[in-house]
Amino acid sequence: MGRTDPPQLRAPRYTVGFARDPETVRAAQGLRWRVFAEELGARLPGVAGLDRDLFDPWCEHLVVREATGGAVVGTYRLLAPEAARRLGRYYSEGEFDLAPLASLRGVLVELGRSCIHPAHRSGALIMLLWSALARYMLASGYTHLAGCASVSAADGGHAAASLYARLAPAHLAPVEYRVRPLRPLPLARLDASRPAVPPPLLRGYLAAGAWICGEPALDPEFNTADFFLLLPLSRLSARYARRFLPDAERAAA
Repeated sequence: MGRTDPPQLRAPRYTVGFARDPETVRAAQGLRWRVFAEELGARLPGVAGLDRDLFDPWCEHLVVREATGGAVVGTYRLLAPEAARRLGRYYSEGEFDLAPLASLRGVLVELGRSCIHPAHRSGALIMLLWSALARYMLASGYTHLAGCASVSAADGGHAAASLYARLAPAHLAPVEYRVRPLRPLPLARLDASRPAVPPPLLRGYLAAGAWICGEPALDPEFNTADFFLLLPLSRLSARYARRFLPDAERAAA
């Protein structure tokens, strides 16, 4: 698999870069298990204590480590277009028909399995992840990011339906980029008038300039409603570009 490393980034408490050995990948999988299975109650396949699936060997694993001790406290999984082609699909194709995005497959990086240790959930750590991600995209020549942002369906899906009704008018993708959920959230049977707060990941994507590419899908393993999001780097908001890209790279974008 071809790999392009972003410059390693450092903050007073953390460093961020790609996992380059099996032990670091396992540490990221262990963090994912802690967050998704133990904290959020997801039903995950595989060995207890490790969240791993058939996509992991094909993905880049972006990890944040504590500067002291080196523990992995944050991670993001990236599936590059070449790897998705060899594997045969993107992860999101288990939930959505991505046929309308066929023209983007050569430049589309899929993001997933975003999680941060509960003791380290801060703006500084999130900024490190996004800065490394932005540098990776520019260095690799990829132009589009995609992935799912999840909303808990523990209430039967009413909060997710309310969020879709509230957010779609301002953030729905152009019709040519609309994708179809394979297991749609039953919007017609849900109360879409309830107050609901977007989770941080969804809020961050939309603030960066991402589109919602249609109705959310139900994910029974995670008991969530998933919003498929698409972010062309050309739409990256000026505020995000200033925060995450050095001047020279911002001009190139």
